[in-house]
Formats: sequence, structure tokens, C-alpha cells
Amino acid sequence: MTEDKLHTESETAGEDSLLGGARALLEDGQTLIAAEIAFQKARAGFVLGRAKGILALAALALALLFFALMALVVGLLLALAPLIGPWGALAVVLLGLLGLTGLCLLGVIRRVRAVGRALKGRNGPA
Repeated sequence: MTEDKLHTESETAGEDSLLGGARALLEDGQTLIAAEIAFQKARAGFVLGRAKGILALAALALALLFFALMALVVGLLLALAPLIGPWGALAVVLLGLLGLTGLCLLGVIRRVRAVGRALKGRNGPA
């Protein structure tokens, strides 16, 4: 009878240590999740803080690029006007800009179609 009692006590001790290990594992997992959430919040805060400056500089760069392109257009008009007249200069610059716009649109259409093919699973160059 004492053997049965020892056997039961050892089973109970094994279950207690297994249950204790499971609890410790669960607590470690909860601690790890809480730390990961805190890290990701800090990371997002850092990115958002830097994003304001990045967006401001990008907006300034785009505005300066716009003004540079406008200066180029006006310069072309002024340079071509004595050679082919003001209306001819306007036509040449306008047609040149429309041609470049068309090329850009063709590139956009080609890339959108490539993305559509990739999303549909069709093989082909991306």
C-alpha cells in the first residue's frame, strides 16, 4: 500500500511541475507579447515623427522641380520665338510636352497591365 501512495505522490508532483512549467511558459509568452507591442509602438512613433520632416522636404523638392520645369518651358519659348515665331515656338513646345506626356502614359499603362497580369497569376515579364 505504501508503494501505491508513493506512486500517487510522484504522479501528483509530476503534474504540479508540468502545470507550473506551463504557467511559467504562459507568463513568459505574455511578457514577450507585451514587450513586442511596446517595441512596435515606439518604432511607429519614431517613424511618424520622422515622416513629417520627410514629407515636408519631399513637398519642397516637388515644388522646386515644378518651378524648374516651368523655367525650362518659358526658356524654350523665348529661345525658339526669334527662330520660328511666337506661335511656332508655342506649337513646338506644346507638341514636345504632349509627346513626353504620351510616353509617360504609355509607361503607366504598360506597368498597370503587368501588375494586373501578375495578380491574375499569368506568366510574363513584370
